[in-house]
Order: sequence, then structure tokens, then C-alpha cells
Amino acid sequence: MRPPKSERLLNLVILLLVARNYTTKEQIRALMEPYRVSTDEAFDRMFERDKDDLRALGIPLETGFVDKFFEDEQGYRIKRDAFELPSIDFTAEEVAVLGLAARVWRHAGLAAATSDALVKLKAAGLSFDREQLDQVQPTLAAEEPSFEAMWQATVHRTPVRFDYRRAGQREASTRHLEPWGVVTAQGRWYVAGLDTDRGEPRMFRLSRIVSEVTSTGNPGSFTVPEGTDLRALSQTLTPLQPDRTAVVLARAGAANGLRGRAEVLATDVTGPDGSGSWDRLEVPYGSGSDFTGELLGYADAVIVESPPELRASVRDRLAGLLAGAVR
Repeated sequence: MRPPKSERLLNLVILLLVARNYTTKEQIRALMEPYRVSTDEAFDRMFERDKDDLRALGIPLETGFVDKFFEDEQGYRIKRDAFELPSIDFTAEEVAVLGLAARVWRHAGLAAATSDALVKLKAAGLSFDREQLDQVQPTLAAEEPSFEAMWQATVHRTPVRFDYRRAGQREASTRHLEPWGVVTAQGRWYVAGLDTDRGEPRMFRLSRIVSEVTSTGNPGSFTVPEGTDLRALSQTLTPLQPDRTAVVLARAGAANGLRGRAEVLATDVTGPDGSGSWDRLEVPYGSGSDFTGELLGYADAVIVESPPELRASVRDRLAGLLAGAVR
């Protein structure tokens, strides 16, 4: 079984640090088992990726000629004076926290990044007991299929398109977003950013994205507004916890999204159509505007009885939709 990539990178760093002169590619291959047991083609690919990864980590990888008089054989080294960090003093507890934080993620997209973090920690001379960390570490995972694509879009500042189904709605709508960041709130994952269709910041729950996340522009196409606080933004955009209730009439067999969180007050109620095939439900909700939008998704299968302000909100939204259709 091959050692993990982080271990291979660390071994490569150590090898190039301790070498007095430039080390050739073939010498490196002969000294490191993962390279030595690979085919020529696999070794070339692996070594090129590892060089790029070291440079991405900020490690000054130099190239030069093994013999300065005969510039025919190229080698690699890491100069100690350019690599060494200033003296860093951490307590044992701080080192443990740093290592633990780097090992929290279990998601494929971020596992590699946290492994790179461990390489940096070790390169700085920090050590910690992996086995002890494994025993106490929490795990942080994201099961939503859209997480990886959305995370990459935020990292590379790439605008995206996706289909999104709001709570209580049967049909999904296509949304366009410049994603600023992925955050967790109330135990769920959200992406926050600029909704370019509406021209204002919005937050979307990842579990309600029902399509592939597709890029609609090039990386670096937008910038996050200076001073944006994603945590504060998520608190303002996160759906409010239910703190009030509404009484609605729902046609029998319809509005299952409401019924999942509602209390049935009465059945076989006479509805506005004169039939007795309606149920009276008491439904908790938080944001009045969001709940209005949810109710509109049920069309004529739901009628609001109370509170009056919610009934008026639904009526006004319907009037606005009708006026737009007439035009």
C-alpha cells in the first residue's frame, strides 16, 4: 500500500533539504519508494504534480545544474535559508489544536487541502501524535452532491447556474449565482453570493439544488465585495426559526410539504369551493415573506384563514402576479 500523498511530499521536502547539491530526477526516483516502483510514465506525472504542489505550498523549490561546469544534467534542491521559518513558539495544546483542525475534514474535496496543511505544520518543525488525534478528532462532512462543485466555484470565483427547488414547491427554477462562500447554519450547508437574476445577495441551501452546478463564466470573473462578512451575511439570510403559526385550509391529499410540519385541527371541512374535502391545518413558520412564497407554490390547494397579515400578503402577491400576466 502506497503512503499517502502528504507523506510523499514530506519525504521529498526532507530529501531536497538535506542534499548538499542539486539532486537529479533519477536520483530522487531511486531514493523514494513511491517513485521507484512506478512506471516511467506514472513517475513523470507524479513527480511533476508533486513539484507543483510544493510550490503551491510556498516551498522554494530550485532547479539548477548538478555540475556548474557542464550544464547538461538538471537537478533540484530546497535552500535551507530560503525555506526555514522564523522561530515559532507554540504550546503543546496549540500544536494539538492545529493538527486536529487540519484533520477534521472527511470530505474528498477538502481532505487534500488539510493534508497539505499537515505538511506545512511538519515543515515548520511542529509535531503531534497522529494516533491521539484520530481518537479525539471530530468529523465534519458534507453529503450534498453539489458541495464539491460549489466549493470549487467559490474558491476560483466562477459564476454558476443550477436548478433550485424551494420548500413546498414542486417545480425547480434555474438560478444564477456569483458564489462568495459556503457556510453551515442550523446544521445545514448553504452557499451565499450575489443572485444575478435579482441583483442582491441570497443564500441557497445545498440540499435543495436538484441539478448539476454548471459554470457560466471564467474563473476570476467576479470579486467578493470588500468587507463581506459571510458569517454575518448567513445570519441575516438564513431562514428564521418558526416563531408563529398560521391556520390554513388544505385540499385533501394536497400540500404534503405543509402537512409534514403541521398539526391537523379538523378534517372534512367545507372549503371555498363548497366541498367538504378540506383539512384545517396549523402550520408554524418564521419569515412571513418566505412563507407567502411557499404558500403560493400550492396554488389553489391552500387557503389562508389566519393571521390576517399573512392572508393579505398572499392576496397582494397574487394580485401582483395577475397584473403582470395581464400586461
